[in-house]
Amino acid sequence: MSDIPKAYEPQSVEDKWYQFWLDHKCFVADPSRVSPKRAAYSIVIPPPNVTGMLTMGHVLNNTIQDILARKARMDGKEVLWLPGTDHAGIATQTVVERTLKKSGEIKHREDLGREKFLERVWQWKEKHGGIIIQQLKKLGASCDWTRERFTMDPEYSRCVQKVFVELYKKGLIYRGKRMVNWDPAARTALSDEEVEMIEEKGHLWHIKYPFLEDQGKPKADEFVIVATTRPETMLGDEAVAVNPKDPRYTKLVGRKVLLPLQNKPIPVIADELVDPKFGTGCVKVTPAHDPADYEMAVRNKLPLTIVIGMDGRMTEIAGKDFAGLDRAKARQLAIEKLTEQGLLLKTEDYVHNVGYSQRSHVPIEPYLSEQWFLKYPSAEKSRACVEQEGSAEHRLGTDVEDEARRGGARRSEKMRFHPQRWAKVYDHWMGNIKDWCISRQLWWGHRIPVWSKVCRREEFHKNAMMQAFGELGGANYGPGTDIAKSKGDKGVEFSFSKKPGELSFVNLALPVGGRNKLVVLTDSPAEARCLNELGFEQDPDVLDTWFSSWLWPFATMGWPEQTPTLKAFYPTTDLVTGPDIIFFWVARMIMAGYEFMSDPKFGLPDAMPFRNVYFTGIIRDKQGRKMSKSLGNSPDPLDLIGKYGADALRFGTMRCAPLGQDILFDEQNVELGRNFCNKLWNACRFRQMVGSSDIPIQGEIDPKLLTSDDKWILLKLDQAIREIDTAFAEYKFSDAAATLYRFFWSEYCDWYIEASKAVLSSSSRGNEIQTEKAESGKQKAEIDQSLLTSAATEASKANTLAVIDFILSHTLRLFHPFLPFITEELWHGMGYAEDMPENQGGRTIMTAPWPKPLDDDFKSHYGLAEADAKLIEARNELVTEGRNLRRTANIAANKKIKFILKPVRELAAHDLEVLKLLLNAGAIEVNVSYQPTKNTMTVRVALGDLFLPLEGLIDVEAEKARLKKELTKIEGEIAKIEQKLANPNFTQKVPPNVLAEHKQRLAEWHGKRDHVKAALAALD
Repeated sequence: MSDIPKAYEPQSVEDKWYQFWLDHKCFVADPSRVSPKRAAYSIVIPPPNVTGMLTMGHVLNNTIQDILARKARMDGKEVLWLPGTDHAGIATQTVVERTLKKSGEIKHREDLGREKFLERVWQWKEKHGGIIIQQLKKLGASCDWTRERFTMDPEYSRCVQKVFVELYKKGLIYRGKRMVNWDPAARTALSDEEVEMIEEKGHLWHIKYPFLEDQGKPKADEFVIVATTRPETMLGDEAVAVNPKDPRYTKLVGRKVLLPLQNKPIPVIADELVDPKFGTGCVKVTPAHDPADYEMAVRNKLPLTIVIGMDGRMTEIAGKDFAGLDRAKARQLAIEKLTEQGLLLKTEDYVHNVGYSQRSHVPIEPYLSEQWFLKYPSAEKSRACVEQEGSAEHRLGTDVEDEARRGGARRSEKMRFHPQRWAKVYDHWMGNIKDWCISRQLWWGHRIPVWSKVCRREEFHKNAMMQAFGELGGANYGPGTDIAKSKGDKGVEFSFSKKPGELSFVNLALPVGGRNKLVVLTDSPAEARCLNELGFEQDPDVLDTWFSSWLWPFATMGWPEQTPTLKAFYPTTDLVTGPDIIFFWVARMIMAGYEFMSDPKFGLPDAMPFRNVYFTGIIRDKQGRKMSKSLGNSPDPLDLIGKYGADALRFGTMRCAPLGQDILFDEQNVELGRNFCNKLWNACRFRQMVGSSDIPIQGEIDPKLLTSDDKWILLKLDQAIREIDTAFAEYKFSDAAATLYRFFWSEYCDWYIEASKAVLSSSSRGNEIQTEKAESGKQKAEIDQSLLTSAATEASKANTLAVIDFILSHTLRLFHPFLPFITEELWHGMGYAEDMPENQGGRTIMTAPWPKPLDDDFKSHYGLAEADAKLIEARNELVTEGRNLRRTANIAANKKIKFILKPVRELAAHDLEVLKLLLNAGAIEVNVSYQPTKNTMTVRVALGDLFLPLEGLIDVEAEKARLKKELTKIEGEIAKIEQKLANPNFTQKVPPNVLAEHKQRLAEWHGKRDHVKAALAALD
């Protein structure tokens, strides 16, 4: 044991121990250690953006992951927490492009060109890419940093390309012209899941579309009224549509109207997609700029006129007055012109949802574009694998062992979501999935592995191609399978083989204007180089960022090879993520797992990528607003760590993070975490201060010397361990934190340690008597008796210290997943590591065994019974009520006073001594026949009646006067608040948090009034 400093300084402690863990490779996973006796535990980090910075959301997510990983290590498992970062296509490219524009180096990325621009992105990545990793280390994240992955690593990129080629060969990837979500700021397509619907206050414009006469002239007095929220898109209208069942308009179908501003005749059509209740029941049909309109155009064979370009500006087809205008300005101009022409009937306020790009935060534009699409693979298996609430497989717990991974038969169990309500959301989405637009018009990302070239037929003859590849790449292309697979009008499909049975790549010859376009897919870097040498051009698009991250659980572990890491740690055990990416990432990872890990070579009867998914809540400020930089309501976690320490931030965050619920963040929670760390520190210092060199650390507990308080705290420890184990099994980490707080702060520190002072502070009279001065046999006998008393006292003290060590050594281990730094420091400072095997806590608390509940043999040996617990609970209740009597009588806490106890059962001398100590009483008189006199306060509890005679302690009349004056003041405050709350002008106009604050204050004043009234009643 080393002396623990007086004050806890988290910064120096945290830096020291994190470096210790790194130096001793405490986080490094070794697949060779996995066996039937040592189960694997694995978890992959949701890869943060490579240029990202630590946020409170990261703190919450990674603290939970670290808690799970550290708990698993203490359970004796081989733990892999695999870290990494995501290249974040749109986000990173936008940041770099914005930076270059700000510095004046470019106006657009085209000014640099693709290769030069990508060089600058890589430079940015090298400079900023590691920042968030270092910040996670400051938080205490125990990731295996030797396995850090990046989604643009060469090995990972090869996995992405291989997956693309395989899915294409299976017919699941295709290229087609479809209506997509277009981000005009980033100038790229987006998937539906990347569009955030935001409610906005807008307008609904009612516009007249004049009917045309037979000669094609507009009728001035006859028109159809169309309501729209986007008048600028009318420049691309190709029809007006009504519902065929709408009796108001059935006679209009087939007639033609004049499209305002374009002076173009367009038909009135009927389509069931029209909602008769929207606007006037007549809608404009703009096929190239609305998904529903596109469907109607296909059915009715309407033209597709694009009037808004990729940059969000109007095209030439929009007309000379509008061409080149931003869409927002075009809207204003259209309204002005319609007003001038008398065609704008009216304008209504209208609240509707507008789709915004989650990345660039601008309104998206429905856009007709040729893109690559994916038909989701293994969707049925993925939908069925998630356990639904109320199903036969419904279960609790995270500790699902993967015995089959190590060579035996593994039980097949369904995946469980925590909280399980998200399973229903997942199931609904999986039942309504649409093809995924996977191409993005960006430069930063995984470029689509497709090459094409328009050439003469003889240039792509099989033998000529094989010869060219052999010359350029030095590859030995064997005969392989003869290829001449006709695809009809789509050309001919070819297959090239390096050796029989090993498909190298597939290509497709397509007729192009009398010549042929050769399209080649390959995931081979060597073949890619050959294609470039042969004059092939690679597809300029890159893949959606999620197309790479959906492979994360296995592509990070060496797939497609059956590596030792993959064999030992896949499927992973847990995933911790946010519900906002349940579709972006979670669902897609499940589908990828089934699609690519079901190969028999992996020996997995069930290829699901993880067993449990924990969905965190959203961190909000005290007003309930989502934290964001724009609102300025999000603290910098590193500032909080610098001010309070990482342990304080972790514990403060977890205490207020119930399963699946949003978290109202308050810095006071972090301050509470710091106070808790200080409490733990001081409790350990107290143990050192009351000990002595001749009393060993973690001495043997003697059952015969256990006090009722000792037995009570041991039973409370047992209860806490069981509650914490249950909380872990149910992924209720805030419940575990609450139990730890209650047990340590209240039960251990406030009650047990205070009670133990009755033993620890006992002085040995024998040490004060000089035996050599004894002059008579009587004196000698007194001295001998004193020495016996002294020995007994010292033995009791040593036994109490042994109990304290037992509690503290267990408590530090229970706290370690939540408070890794301070527990490591105290584990060594208290000397608890000294007698432990090196791999079981001797080197680090990280590998110390997780505490187990006290079994029946233990309880029997030490005589632990519920009766002991009930006795101390009753005594503590007596103390609480006695302290309340003192407060009610307004007697200072440090003043020694006399209590009288009329017990219902006999109490041991130790319990009476503790009672006197905890009540800070000058004396406690036990009197079973006591009858109270006037001005005596009393309370009845399970142990009996406790009396506090006030005679001589206070001036009763003066105290009555003081209390009456205070009561008047309190009632005045109550009246003021009640008057406010009774005023509708106040309650209906103030923000909800202000109203709640007033109600809380009213409740507090009512409590004060009740207290004062009780005190007055006691004085009568």
